[in-house]
Amino acid sequence: MMKTVSVKKQKRRQKIFTAFLSVFAVFCAILFLFPTVMTIANSFMTQKEINANYGAMISNFDESEGKKTYISEKLNLKLIPDKVSLEQYKTVLFKSSDYLMKFWNSVILVVPIVLFQIIVACLAAYSFARYRGKLKELLFFMYVILMLMPYQVTLVPNYLVADKLGLLDTRMSIILPGIFAPFSVFLLAKVMRRIPTSFIEAAKLDGAGEVQIFTQICLPLSKSAIFSVILLLFIDYWNMVEQPLIMLSDSDYHPLSVFLSKINSGDVGLAFAVAVIYMIPTLLMFFYGEDYLVEGIAYSGGIKG
Repeated sequence: MMKTVSVKKQKRRQKIFTAFLSVFAVFCAILFLFPTVMTIANSFMTQKEINANYGAMISNFDESEGKKTYISEKLNLKLIPDKVSLEQYKTVLFKSSDYLMKFWNSVILVVPIVLFQIIVACLAAYSFARYRGKLKELLFFMYVILMLMPYQVTLVPNYLVADKLGLLDTRMSIILPGIFAPFSVFLLAKVMRRIPTSFIEAAKLDGAGEVQIFTQICLPLSKSAIFSVILLLFIDYWNMVEQPLIMLSDSDYHPLSVFLSKINSGDVGLAFAVAVIYMIPTLLMFFYGEDYLVEGIAYSGGIKG
C-alpha cells in the first residue's frame, strides 16, 4: 500500500515538473519569436504611426540648439497596427532601387559560395572518407583547426591574399575564401565515413568505379547532411557583415545585411519592411528543409571517428 502511494506521488511530481517545463518552454518560445513578430507587424504600419510609437528612438539633430531632439518622448511597442499599410513595401520594391540592389548583391554573393562550397566539400569529404593515411589525417586535422578558428582570425590573411591577387573591392575577394571554407568538408567527411564499407564493396563487385560509388552511393546516403550544410551555409553567409565591410570599399557592392545597419534612423518603417524581405529567403529554406536539417544533425551527432 505504501509503495502504491509512493508511486502516485512520484507520478504527480513528474507531471508537475513536466507542466512547469512546458510552460517555461512556451514562455521562451514567445520571448524568442517576439522580435520577429513585432518586425513583421510593424512593417505594415504607416510612417505616422511608427513615429508616434517609436518616436523616442528616432532622433533629429537640431542645428539651432546643437543637440538631438526626438519626435516623441514615449516608446510604445505595438503588435497590431491601427491601419494596415503597404506603403513601406511599395517604397522598397518599386520606388527605391537601393534596397533591391542590395538584396541582389546578397544573392550574387551567397549563391555561388554555397553552390561551389558544397561541390568542393563533397569531393574533398569523399576523398577523406575513402582513403586513409598519415598525410590525409594530418590534412584533416588542419581542417579541424581552421574550422575552430573564428572568421576574424583568418580575415587578415584573406585580406592580404586578396590584395596580392588584385581581388580587393571585387566580389571574388569574398566568394573565393567562402568556397574553400572547412566546415562543410569536416561535417560531410564525418558523415561519409559512417557509410558501411559493405555497400562500397558490393558496388565494387558489381563493377562500379569511383565515380559510380560517389554519385550513386555516397551522395544519396548523405543527402540529409548535405541539405543541412546548405541551409547552415546559406544562413551564415546571408548574415555576413565583416567580410563585405573589410573586402569591399565600394558600398554599391555591399549586401543587404550590411545595408540594414546603415538605414537612416528616420526611416524606421522602411527598416521594418526591408528586414521582413531580408528574412523571407532564410525562412523559406528553413520551412522547406526543416526535416532534412533535423535528420542531418541527428545523423552526424552519432558519428564516431
